[in-house]
Amino acid sequence: MPALLPQPRTGPLPTDPQCLTRVEDGERLHALLWRLGPGWRTVSSAVLGGGIADRAWILNAQVAHGYRRTDPARHLADLARAAGAEGSGVGLMTAADVSARADARDGGVRAVVTAGISVRGWAASTEAGAVGVAAPGTINIVAALPVALTDAALVNAVMTATEAKVQALLEAGLDCSGTPTDAVCVAARAPREGAEVHAFAGPRSEWGARLARAVHRAVRAALPAAA
Repeated sequence: MPALLPQPRTGPLPTDPQCLTRVEDGERLHALLWRLGPGWRTVSSAVLGGGIADRAWILNAQVAHGYRRTDPARHLADLARAAGAEGSGVGLMTAADVSARADARDGGVRAVVTAGISVRGWAASTEAGAVGVAAPGTINIVAALPVALTDAALVNAVMTATEAKVQALLEAGLDCSGTPTDAVCVAARAPREGAEVHAFAGPRSEWGARLARAVHRAVRAALPAAA
């Protein structure tokens, strides 16, 4: 009789995001708020809470077209605080309607994507880079893995999610690698005593492969509503 391999020790994924609504600059705007609670570590390119750190919540907020505020981090923190979020968190923003999010899961990994692609192009461009506060991101990826990752694997997870996004864009027939201001946030369980900490999250690793498939499906699903 073949030996049974032990199942990987994992933790629960965050609950569904809360959908928030507000009126700002004369527009009805939405936001998605994940209340992670304790025991989560994130890696993100977000304007608020970017980098690698323990975080208690993630906010993906829609802002008005032509957004002109020069303090986006404070703006996001105020929105999260008004919704009752406690502790430190990650804040992303976009001009896309986040209530039209796409959600995909694969083997315990979950990805939620909001997308607007009216301004898009290739990463390697001859245009000069801009200085100052960037416009709101338009393809925002929030993903969660129910296992702990090393810092290096968290960075690897961002690479994997980005590669999966580009694959989805190309398969959709779009001539771009993304928009100029895309953002990503990957959450994983914080390391704890007695639990395995995974050192790899590339697309051929166990958890990286699941992440890639979830992000790929979520991006593909988000694109039709954003086109």
